[in-house]
Order: sequence, then C-alpha cells, then structure tokens
Amino acid sequence: MKNKWIFWPVVVLIFVLLSAGIYLSSVVIGAAAIDEKKLVMNETTVLVNDDGDKVGELYAEDRDLVPVEEIPEHVQEAFIAIEDIRFYEHQGIDPRAILRALYRDILAGAKVEGGSTITQQLAKNAFLSNDKTVLRKTKEVLIAMGLERKFSKEEILGYYLNQTYFGHGAYGIKSAAETYFNKEVGDLTVDEAALLAGIPKAPGNYSPVEDAERATDRRNTVLSVMERHGFITAEEASSYQGRTVPQELHRSESNPSLYTYVDMLLDEAEDKYNISAEEIYRGGYEIEVPMNSEMQQASYDLFQQGYSFPEGAEGIEGAFVMMDNKSGGVAAVQGGREYVRRGMNRVEVPRQPGSVIKPLAVYAPALESGRYHPYSMLKDEQTDYDGYSPRNVNGEYRGEISMADAITESTNTAAVWLYDQMGADSTDWLEKLDLDVTDNGLAVALGGLSEGLTPLELAEAYTTFPNNGKKVEPFFISKITDRNGEVIGEAETVSDDVMSKQSAWYMTRLLENVVEEGTASSGDTEYALAGKTGTTSFLDVEGGTRDAWFAGFTPQWSGALWMGYDKTTEQQYLQGGSSYPTRLFKEILNQVPDESGTQQAFSQPEDVQDLAPPVEMARINDLDASLSFKGSGLLNVKLEWTPSDDERVQYRIYEVTEGEGEEIAEVEGEGSYTIEGVNVFSLREYMIVPYNPQTEEEGQPSNVAEVSVGGLFGSQ
Repeated sequence: MKNKWIFWPVVVLIFVLLSAGIYLSSVVIGAAAIDEKKLVMNETTVLVNDDGDKVGELYAEDRDLVPVEEIPEHVQEAFIAIEDIRFYEHQGIDPRAILRALYRDILAGAKVEGGSTITQQLAKNAFLSNDKTVLRKTKEVLIAMGLERKFSKEEILGYYLNQTYFGHGAYGIKSAAETYFNKEVGDLTVDEAALLAGIPKAPGNYSPVEDAERATDRRNTVLSVMERHGFITAEEASSYQGRTVPQELHRSESNPSLYTYVDMLLDEAEDKYNISAEEIYRGGYEIEVPMNSEMQQASYDLFQQGYSFPEGAEGIEGAFVMMDNKSGGVAAVQGGREYVRRGMNRVEVPRQPGSVIKPLAVYAPALESGRYHPYSMLKDEQTDYDGYSPRNVNGEYRGEISMADAITESTNTAAVWLYDQMGADSTDWLEKLDLDVTDNGLAVALGGLSEGLTPLELAEAYTTFPNNGKKVEPFFISKITDRNGEVIGEAETVSDDVMSKQSAWYMTRLLENVVEEGTASSGDTEYALAGKTGTTSFLDVEGGTRDAWFAGFTPQWSGALWMGYDKTTEQQYLQGGSSYPTRLFKEILNQVPDESGTQQAFSQPEDVQDLAPPVEMARINDLDASLSFKGSGLLNVKLEWTPSDDERVQYRIYEVTEGEGEEIAEVEGEGSYTIEGVNVFSLREYMIVPYNPQTEEEGQPSNVAEVSVGGLFGSQ
C-alpha cells in the first residue's frame, strides 16, 4: 500500500515534467522557426511623375500594405467570422475547431473543412513550403504558437490580411479592394468585405469574375456566419445578400508604352543606386520619374501607326527619346515599334548619324573658335581630298555659300570644307560632348563613323544649344523612396560647359531656320522647334537609304528620332528620307498640350547678340550721274540709284577711268552720293558696287554712268 502512494506521485511528476518539456520544446522550436524577415512581404513599387500622379506599377506580387488600424472593423469581422471565430481566444491553435473539422470530415467521408486558425494560415503561408508531410503540420502548429507569443492579435491579423492571396494577381486586402471594387480598404461595405473574406479559401473558385453564382453563394455564407455570431443583424444580412457581385476587374493592366522606360529605369536603379531589378519588383518603393505621360503614350501610339513610316516598308523600326533641357530628366523614350521587355533597345544602338552630326562636329565648334560667324562664306565646290570627294545631294554648287545657308540646305561640300579647316578643334569639341568618335577622316563631317552614335547620345548632345552652352546628362529616376518613406536616392543635374551662350544662341537660331525653311520643314507644329535632319545612303541600291534622322529641341526638350531597319539589305531598305522622322517628331509634340505657353518661342539670353536676318542686296542698274552747282561757282557730280530695301547694305562708289575702277567713297543704306568740286573739263564715269557686311562680299557692279550736263544751267 505504501509503494502505491509513492508510485502515483512519481507518475504525476514525470507527466508534468514531460508536459513542461514538450511545452518548452515547442516554445524553443516555434520561436526558432520564426524568421521575421519572412514577414517583410513583397510589395508593389509605384511609379509617379513629378506631380505625384501614378503612372505605373512594378511588382512580383501585386501588394500594397495597409496598417491594420486602417482596416475597418467590419472587414476584420468578416474574415474572423468565416476563418477563425475564436481568434481572440486561442493561443495559435484551436482544439475545438480541429475536433469540429475532424467530425465533419468523418461524416462526409472526405476532407470538407479545415481546422487551421488565422495564425496557422499565416504560419503556413509566410514560413513554410507547400509540401504535405506530417512534419510540416507540426511545424505549422509550433510556429503559430510562437507567433502568438511574439505578436499581438492585431499584428497577426494585420500580417494575415496583407499576406493573403485573393486571385487575379492581387495580394493583400488593399490590392483586393482595388482589383474587385476599385476602392480603398476603408471604403469597403459589409457585403464587399464578406465577398473578399470568402475568396482566399479557393481564389480560383470564388472569384466573382470567374463564377458569379458561386461567388455569390460563398459571400452569402460569410454573411450568414457573421449574422450567427452577432456581427450583423438578420435584417442586415438579408439586405446584403440581395446585392450583386462585381463582374469585372479594376486593376492597372501592363502598359506596353512604358516598357522601354521601365527597362532603362531598372538599369539606372542598379547602376546608380545598387538596387537590383528583383528588389525593385518586391521592395514597395515609390519611384518619382521625370516622364511626360502624354508624350510617352503619344510616342508609343504613333509608333504603331503605319502612316508614321514610309509606305509599304514592312518591318521598319524606329527609336525615339526626349529629355528635359534643364534637368536632363527623360520625358519619353521608345526603343522600337514592337519593343519587347529586355529586348533590343534601339535608343542605345549606335547608327550612322548622317547630317544630324553637322551642327555638333562642324558648325558649333567653328562658331566657338571665333574664326567664323553665321554668315561667314564657305567653299561650296566639289573638291577632291586625297581620294575623298563629297557631293551635294542636289548636284548643285555655288562656289561660295554662307554658313547660315549651308546649314539650312544641308550642303555637304561646305561642311566637309569647314571641317577640314577646323582640324583638331572639331575633334576636341566632340570630346567635350562626350561623343566617342574615334574616326579622324573628313567623312566625320557627314556622319560617316565607324561606330555610329545612339539616339540617346544625340539627344544629350543637342541639349547644349537650348541650354546656353551647357550639356546635361539624362536620367530616369528623379527620386526613390523605400517602403518606410526614407529617400534613398535623388537625381542631381549633371551639366558640362561646352560652349558660350553667344555661340549656343546662334546655333539655336540657325537650326530654327532649318525647321522653318530648310530640310526639316516637313510637317507642322505650333511648338518653337529647331533641329537638323540626317540620312545615310545604302550604296547597294541606287537612291536607297539606310538611316533617317531628326534631332532637335524646343525651349523645354531635346530629342532624337531614328528610322530604319535593324539590318538593311537589298530586299529591305528605306525609300523615304528624313521627312518621315521629322514629321513624326513634330506630331509627337502636337499630342502634348503646352498649357503654360512656354514652348511658343525660344528666349534670347541676356548679354547675347541676336542673329540678324541675312542682308538682302539688290542689283543696281539705274545709276545716274549729273552735274550741279554748289555755291561759289563750284561744280558737283550727284550720283543717284535705287537702293535695296535693306538699309544695312553698304554702297561702294567707284570712279572709272579707262575701264578701271577706283573706290572713292562708301555710303550705307542710302541711294545717293555727291562728289564735290569736279573739273568740268575732265569728268569721269562712275559705278556703284553693293557690299554685304555680313558675308563681307561685294555684289554685282551697277551700270557705268556718264556725267550728264543737261539742265546744268537750269539748276542755277
């Protein structure tokens, strides 16, 4: 009897110790299995423009986190009612629910109900793989118990609602509310909350878009359970059960117009801020971009239109980029007509630039050298340079042509001649533009490069002209903020002084002329626009073109547009020239509203001289010379002619003796001159030669006039 009294206490003690050991083991194992990093959920990264408007989303899982305190009580109650009614009472597992589920499974002869709590579901989804082993279920229970000891009920419910998958790519209650109802979580009604609460059990079955009847039945079941547990009244349940369910999704679809921009943004995030593309897709960042949404969409839409490209040109491609002159922010970019994510980005593919390089390699450095001005006369003759003999496209040669006219008409011979005169100055200037041109032949003046230039490089280089001589570097990310609101990166404008304000303003005016009356006059736009066209020849086919360009700028933006084939062959080559990219460039601008009116004219910088219009000289063929008295019996010769309407023309007066002329005077803007004190017995003949002070050239001589003595005495 004595041994019996000793035995049972020992058994009880052993049982207590074993239970305590098991409990302590569960605590240790459960706590060890909780890696809090796994509760840091993937979150959608949002792209916003400089005004804060959302322009796109990037995500591996479409999830926007919402604090549990911002989730309405009736939304929380809907999930608790259908998933875990004893949520606030148990410690991670609910024995009653397990027994109830087991009983119903036995009656049904199959698994019809789960006994997992909300905490267990969080443990399973956040911490465990999808294997179906017994050990996995044990881990689930242990982790759930650990979660209950580590976090409050509100925190666990918040994690669960943000982590749960609701179908159609929506993760978390916030994305679900937007996807199904186009609402914020705080605006969900009771019946809407009930519908969302019913989805996670089987998102493919209970989506209202996939099966409205089944989704309605499931929602009504949730409402009935809510009524049974006192969350809503029977009258409310009946009213809510009569409402319809949504028939369509409300979510941001993938926008192909953004593909190029996003790819270049991701590259910049990694190169500049050391943030990988994978982290961007999962990290819940807010990325502010300098994108102009209207221009980005318009450029994409117009790239899809056949009329924007030469007729009948199958497979012709294009590339377009536009950047802000002051900041360098990229406003729009398209890497191809059918651009594929992470595919060939033609904005970064070098092409032969043709004549769009002339302002950069020839005319701007010539102005900056101080040896030439916009109306300097250049040689316009077909010349042989040791076997290289450039020709003008129209086959016409003037002998001499002003720089202004040479730019407007895109005269090849003048550009090559000037490039030859400039020598190393042009090469040095291209280096200041960060253009990697290793060629040293005269063909550089016409864009004949071994490696070529990309549209992005040309757009960047052209910012020099409207930006008072400063070149700015492009960027795609204005600011990047992490999910905690901390700014982890912000763009800084990087600019380089390349040329003087005066030279930059002259180039702006000269390139305006190209658009108004030169090779870039195709198409129309209300925007102030300056720029240059360019084409490269495909020599295998007579009249064939390989590349067609327009590079130019408005007061706000600089950009470049290229057209051509990825590979030009005798079967596929361009038959249209630079008029197509020029018109398309202008049409893209036309789709962007100029609300501020700042694009209507270029603003002349202070302390610079404007480019005067070209001097207009007229041919003089009515020179008249007559004698007159001028007091004290002296005789004068009065010369008269019809002057040019341009008062800047100077007139050189020549005295002609035996066919030889000697300059005796000069007047400006007038049509008369008096020679005093002449000898009536040795009168001379006279001639007028107009002189252009811009080009420093004389015009055609006038007729030679003899002195008329008729009316001499009548004039006394």
